[in-house]
Amino acid sequence: MEVGAISSGLVTGLREGVEAALIVSIVLAYLARTDNLRFAGRIWLGVAAAVATSAALGVVLFVTVGELPEPYEQIFEGATLLVAAGIVTWMLFWMRRAAASVKGELHVALGRALGEGSAWGLTALAFSAILREGIETSVFLVAQVTAASSATGGAGGAPGGWGVLVGALAGLGIAAFLGVGFYHGSRRINLARFFRWTGIALIVIAAGLVGRGIHEFAEIGLIGQWTQRAFDLSAVLPDDVGLGAFLRAVVGYAAAPEIITLVAQLGYLLIVLVLYLRPTAPRIAATPSPVSPAQPRP
Repeated sequence: MEVGAISSGLVTGLREGVEAALIVSIVLAYLARTDNLRFAGRIWLGVAAAVATSAALGVVLFVTVGELPEPYEQIFEGATLLVAAGIVTWMLFWMRRAAASVKGELHVALGRALGEGSAWGLTALAFSAILREGIETSVFLVAQVTAASSATGGAGGAPGGWGVLVGALAGLGIAAFLGVGFYHGSRRINLARFFRWTGIALIVIAAGLVGRGIHEFAEIGLIGQWTQRAFDLSAVLPDDVGLGAFLRAVVGYAAAPEIITLVAQLGYLLIVLVLYLRPTAPRIAATPSPVSPAQPRP
């Protein structure tokens, strides 16, 4: 398996897993504080349903890519890569702005569900909160697996594709471990710094997906302008072995990219990084009302 593919999958799994772990820890801590922890099973039911739904979506997307005939396979693959980059970009900016208010909003929603006495409301709350993270993770990983698999000349069983999945599972495992610490009040990790740097890493990975998506369209003739090679470093740093293969999996490096591919990839990277690193005013967190122990209906 390629180290680069494992690394890119690890970053994705860790970042998205930590976001989900934070949500679950906030919800469970609130239930414990309000003497409602006996309903934690409802929360885990919602989490499990969201994970299963997200995984099913990922499988459907990946199978669809492999079953389509040419050139529809390349069109769908290119569109998937660009959509995945767009979803992750939107979620990064949303999380950056809404981070300060997420905890308060979750508390308000939990208080409402407990106050209404609806156990299924707790399940629905957990499901919707985790499903957002799960869909983003699933689509982004499918795009990474697709790009890594085509880079190594195969489909889903290619070493690059499996490397992304192994890295993602490792990242999710680490995130689950960190989630236990979040629940018990651990402050050993600087979350603001963690999200900032992993956000930058995801933008770099997404830029590679943008470049790969544009390349797919150029390769089948959907893009007819600027398709000449910008340069060719195949003799110096080929992208199918060694350092070149690592860079291809992590940052989308291509030894001989088309001009349009290079412009799209670098343009996305520069514009999104500048906007992402620009200071912004956080949203004001919602203030939850006190909730006494409730008896949700089954």
